[in-house]
Amino acid sequence: MNSLRGIILTLVALVVLCGAASAEERLKMSTTTSTQDSGLLKVLLPPFEKKNNCKVDVIAVGTGQALKLGEAGDVDVVFVHARKLEDKFVADGFGVNRKDVMYNDFVIIGPKNDPAGIAKAKTAAEALKLIAAKQATFVSRGDKSGTHMKELEIWKAAGTDPRGSWYVEAGQGMGPVITMATERRGYTLADRGTYNAFKGQKTDLAIVFQGEKGLFNPYGIIAVNPKKFPHVKYDLAMKFIDYVTGPEGLKIISGYKAHGEPVFFIYRK
Repeated sequence: MNSLRGIILTLVALVVLCGAASAEERLKMSTTTSTQDSGLLKVLLPPFEKKNNCKVDVIAVGTGQALKLGEAGDVDVVFVHARKLEDKFVADGFGVNRKDVMYNDFVIIGPKNDPAGIAKAKTAAEALKLIAAKQATFVSRGDKSGTHMKELEIWKAAGTDPRGSWYVEAGQGMGPVITMATERRGYTLADRGTYNAFKGQKTDLAIVFQGEKGLFNPYGIIAVNPKKFPHVKYDLAMKFIDYVTGPEGLKIISGYKAHGEPVFFIYRK
């Protein structure tokens, strides 16, 4: 009898656990690799998940791919950094309620001895022009991400079409690209957040060009349009957007540091 009772109690416990698990909602979010590689999501998501009894399923890819997932209705919310692409995403009816979240900037990193001499450049375009002239190794994201789009914009401003063995198109996220550039002793365009998270331990590359106004890197968050995709979890997506852009989320973002340095900055109202 005792063994039978034990079996029954075990079955009851399993039913209760299954019921609790099924009650947990899942929010699908596509986002740029920099929010993940920088380590931000590890501190930003848990308080929201606990408060709302949910799990945020993260798909970290380039911004272009992240928006494509939204256009297919495969995610509930997108968190990216390519304003022109974001505005088109909303204008085309795929997203609603876009909100600014945070910003940092792009930097060009490379070997400390700066073989192409780009530290003397006055603009990012001039810096890339010097790299091309020297045919110094440059590792490109090559993945249609926000960072890749910014890089192509700078090459265009430089009047240069990068080609040759010195120009490596990785088709990878920011973290792997920094690693590849480190291994090849080359240059790359990186967002400051991911670089700060990698420097010292995962890369010895240094910032060799920074500070130009055109390297500003804003991030936005957008709910996928429920009128186009009725199956998306719009209400939960909006709760997440309100959290990320509200006092609790912004405090976490502004307080997050890598190696003692801020990674992202918030808009002061």
